[in-house]
Amino acid sequence: MLPVRATAKRTGVTAKDVKALLPLMILMVIIFLLLLFWENESNEEVMLSTLEHLHVDYPQTDVPVRYCNYMILQRVIKEPDNTCKKEHVFIHERPRNINRLCTSLKKVTCQNRSTIFCFQSETKFKMTICQLIEGTRYPACSYHISSTEGFIFVTCDDMGPVNFQGFIE
Repeated sequence: MLPVRATAKRTGVTAKDVKALLPLMILMVIIFLLLLFWENESNEEVMLSTLEHLHVDYPQTDVPVRYCNYMILQRVIKEPDNTCKKEHVFIHERPRNINRLCTSLKKVTCQNRSTIFCFQSETKFKMTICQLIEGTRYPACSYHISSTEGFIFVTCDDMGPVNFQGFIE
């Protein structure tokens, strides 16, 4: 490999011209890294929007104070426009028991959508209900915690549960 000075003389490019390209090259590397990071972030959001990630906490995370605030931040639970969710439910049941709901005999019309069928659990599950009490923009959200047991409703596809639709006590 020829030294830079020797190459510059052969091609008619001066060392000053090569140094002028350095900021442009650095800018190109920064843009490449930003695009790479942005692509990974968008893939991560898709992967983490599963029913299990959003709603299942088994065994229940041992956070003695501010359970809801901690879990909502840990799992990045928010509305698509980055506002705080008004209510969120964490189900404290084994994922395999929730997966079995798709073969449940209790197939009912979902409450919010009349043409979609939901599968209801046959037993009551332990849950934590997080109710928004303060804040509008994520992550500045504060939640009230309440524990309950109830029958849950999920929608399913061929792979298993897709969406948590609600519960009744």
